[in-house]
Parts: sequence; structure tokens; C-alpha cells
Amino acid sequence: MGLIDFILHIDDHLVTIVNMFGNWTYLILFAIVFIETGLVIFPFLPGDSLIFAACAMAATPKYNLHFWICYLVFLAAAVLGDTINYEIGRWSQAEGAKHSWFNKLINQDKRKAAENFFDRHGGITIVIGRFIPFIRTFVPFVSGASKMHYGTFIRYNFLGGFLWVTLFAALGFFFGNIPVVQEHFSLIVLAIILISVVPVLIIWIKKKLVLKKGAWLKLLYFFVKIKHEKYNS
Repeated sequence: MGLIDFILHIDDHLVTIVNMFGNWTYLILFAIVFIETGLVIFPFLPGDSLIFAACAMAATPKYNLHFWICYLVFLAAAVLGDTINYEIGRWSQAEGAKHSWFNKLINQDKRKAAENFFDRHGGITIVIGRFIPFIRTFVPFVSGASKMHYGTFIRYNFLGGFLWVTLFAALGFFFGNIPVVQEHFSLIVLAIILISVVPVLIIWIKKKLVLKKGAWLKLLYFFVKIKHEKYNS
């Protein structure tokens, strides 16, 4: 509940952090995004909403946050986090480490979802996955575990990190201080989270429809087969 409160009221909590820690706030912002993207066992930390909220505050001089410093801090955290996550994925599948204690800490359902997403979209998943909670934490891990070429990974990693940070930083800077946004900040954060999971929801619905269609075809085939056997007899 404390984490949910932090995410939904992240603007209020950021004000407290800035007032308490001053310039050390940049290190805290870096750490949160780095851990969320870099450590596969912490996919629940805020990402999109944190970038949006921090850059919205940076647009207001009274908070003493500088937009370009925030932007570079988030970009560095996103790229370095995915790079570390990639290396962790490679390590987890190294000879003799496939059944290590570390793999037991990983949410296997989320890992499987990321693997399916990766198989479906290939390398561009590293870019697309940046915008989807949980998926963005597991995609670089899966990339490393599948031994994706490092040069290919790092190109997608930087492109995805650049697009992700730039989009939410710009949205926060230009729209975060509009009165109606400030008054309904929690709803805006919730909307960001819901919009982020739309791609996964679409894939899930399509998969269910395909399975449902397959079930109906099997049932139709069953009845046709019975009718055919009765006719021949």
C-alpha cells in the first residue's frame, strides 16, 4: 500500500524528497530508474510516472530541479540499467548457473510473458518494451539469457531509452504544470500506467480470440466427423 501511495501521489513525495535531500535528489532519481530497469527482481518501481513528475517539477523554478540534469540522469539510468539487466540475463544462463538461487527470485510468469513478447517482435521488443511496465524490466534480461548479440542489443537499448525518457520528460515539462493536470495528478499517473499496458492487453485478447477460434474449429470438426461416420455406416 505504501508503494501504491508513492506511485499515485508521486508529485507530493518528490517535493518531500527534494526538500529533504536537495541535490542528492538526482542520485535518488537515478537509483529508482536504474533499479527498476536494471534489477529484474524489482519491476514494480515507478518509471514513466517518476520521469513525468520529476520533469513537471523541473519546469517550475521553486523546486530547484533542473530539467536537463533530470533528463540526462534518467537517460543514463535507463541505458545503464538495461545493460546491467542484459548481463544478469547472460549470467543466469551461463554454464552451471541455470538452476541457481537467483532464478528462484524471478517472477516466472512475468518472465514468460516477456519471452513471448520477445519471440513475437524480435529485437524491436527492446524499444517497444520500454513503454510497458514489467515487460521493460524483463526484456533486457531475456535478451541476455537468449545470448542476443551485444552490439545489436546496445543499439536497441539506447534507442529505446532515448525515446522513453524523451517522451515522458517532454510530457511532464510541457503539460505537468497545467492546473487541471496538477489537480488530477493521481488520475494522470493512473492513466499513464493503464495506457502503458494496452499493448500487452491487445496481445492477450488476440491470443484468447485465436484460442477460442481454434476451439470452435475443433468442435465443428468433431461434429462433421461424427456425421460423416454415421452417413458411411
